[in-house]
Amino acid sequence: MSLALQLVWRLGKRSVDGVRGLGYAGALLVESLWFSVAGFRSGQTVRFAAVAEQMRQVGVDAVPIVALLSFTVGLMLGIQFVAALGDFGAESQVLMAVAKSVTREFGVLITGILIAGRSGSSFAARIGSMSVSQEVDALGVMGIDPVRYLAAPALLAMLVMLPVLTILANVMAILGAALYCAPVLDISPTVYIVQTLNLLEPGDIWQGLSKSVVFAVLITLVGVSTGFGVSGGAEGVGRATTRAVVYSISAIIVADMIFSFFLNR
Repeated sequence: MSLALQLVWRLGKRSVDGVRGLGYAGALLVESLWFSVAGFRSGQTVRFAAVAEQMRQVGVDAVPIVALLSFTVGLMLGIQFVAALGDFGAESQVLMAVAKSVTREFGVLITGILIAGRSGSSFAARIGSMSVSQEVDALGVMGIDPVRYLAAPALLAMLVMLPVLTILANVMAILGAALYCAPVLDISPTVYIVQTLNLLEPGDIWQGLSKSVVFAVLITLVGVSTGFGVSGGAEGVGRATTRAVVYSISAIIVADMIFSFFLNR
């Protein structure tokens, strides 16, 4: 086979694999939502205890790192906007610039990337280990649907906790910006925060929250589908974990770009 034919064959194979992966992720989403809403009809109810445990792992345990990094990002944005707008004598616009950029973009983006690296990889590693050790097959033998047991609780937990973490990230980022910008603007941090709240509109908050819901779905589907597809023992689990993080972050950035294009026209 010539080099050109090999390249075409590889491109075609990757394209087919990509379409197959999208279809598999879509099927997981539909099944997870069905089990969450109507699983009781077939005796496959999603247990609240499983969802609560996933919420703890995904959300509560991530609060310190999300708060710390969001605070740091807010401080960084304050420094950059003061320096950039100061060149044009527009320091008074720092409040607007920080508030809009945090609530619409940076708060949810930082949160999504953090959770993708933290929880997306966890989903892939946990389910991948179960797949390699044939525990997933054992669930089916026992009459427990693996999607109901493993995917649905993770999806529900992500849908609840990622918007909550996004709100936390917004608050901490604005607080970080306030601590730096308030002295520069010759106002108190309290006045800075009050003026920021007056400048914000409901649409700014909802734009970030709507992104967080989509990011939650993407992170869960990538992590879970990658885990279910693991093969090759411990080495395969490691590859799947890395792939889940890379694919999740890539999907988040692409989705964020699409959101930004349509919501800011």
